[in-house]
Amino acid sequence: MKRLLVPFGLALLAATMLLALAIGAVSIPVSDVWHALWGDGETQVVAIVRELRAPRVVLAALAGAALACSGAALQGTLRNPLAEPYLLGVSGGAAVGAVVALTVGLATPAVVTLAAFGGAAVATVVVAMLARYAGGRAEPRLLLMAGVVVGAFANAVILVALADSPPDRIRGALWWMMGSTADATWGAVARTGAALLLLGGILVVRARELDVLSLGEDPAVALGADVDRAARRTFLVASWLAASTVAVIGLIGFVGLVVPNLARALGAHRHRPMLVVSALYGGVLLVAADIVARSVRAPIELPLGAVTALVGVPFFLARLRKLA
Repeated sequence: MKRLLVPFGLALLAATMLLALAIGAVSIPVSDVWHALWGDGETQVVAIVRELRAPRVVLAALAGAALACSGAALQGTLRNPLAEPYLLGVSGGAAVGAVVALTVGLATPAVVTLAAFGGAAVATVVVAMLARYAGGRAEPRLLLMAGVVVGAFANAVILVALADSPPDRIRGALWWMMGSTADATWGAVARTGAALLLLGGILVVRARELDVLSLGEDPAVALGADVDRAARRTFLVASWLAASTVAVIGLIGFVGLVVPNLARALGAHRHRPMLVVSALYGGVLLVAADIVARSVRAPIELPLGAVTALVGVPFFLARLRKLA
């Protein structure tokens, strides 16, 4: 079963993406979608598939992979299966940076991306400081509680920043905060793909370090690991990986919670295979959620973050009850 996780994940991701290209305001047969991807068929169908839907579908797959990798790394670092970027306040911090950049008129992709990275970095530092202040050390449960507090504070900062903004800018920022791939471009795809390749690659290369950290502080020290340094480094890389998704599609929660737990349930326990499996199935989850978001109440599009929350919140409560 374990050997089939990656090939099955690849096949499932390809099938889900192909289905996403076929579903929309104009339904297109899967056979026509396949031909359109290669530039064959009616001009209108080719334009719909390659210019409108393809960037959106690829962006959702990459963002889902990034969020799932980030969640897997955070759970291993904190030794807590409930850890994920949204609940730890990382996504909220990235959202503050991005929304502030938008509200002051600095809406270029590069500035918004840098602002999101800066906000995520500040949020990680604040969360760690709050946890240490409360308990004298960055204990996993305290980090989760500190993350919830930072997330709530981030929402308050965003509302204050939007208080005197023009109505059209407020609507755009609020919709972006709820998550959407509707404005996907190939530029956003390139930025997200580069972040996943670089930051996700760092996590995969240093997966052995995650294996050691997940054993607990005392065993990790006995094995010669610098626990504090390794945890800070992994926490920051995972946070920036999550921030890269916030910068392009807004706040999407619970992907980083659900998928790594699923990967472990399927047998991926060591972190290198878990990160790869999480990336594949994270892409599947977010592409599927995007299909639901744009088709359940068509032509009205639901916020993507709301769709993932409908799956993630019950899952979180079930896991919380199991761990209690």
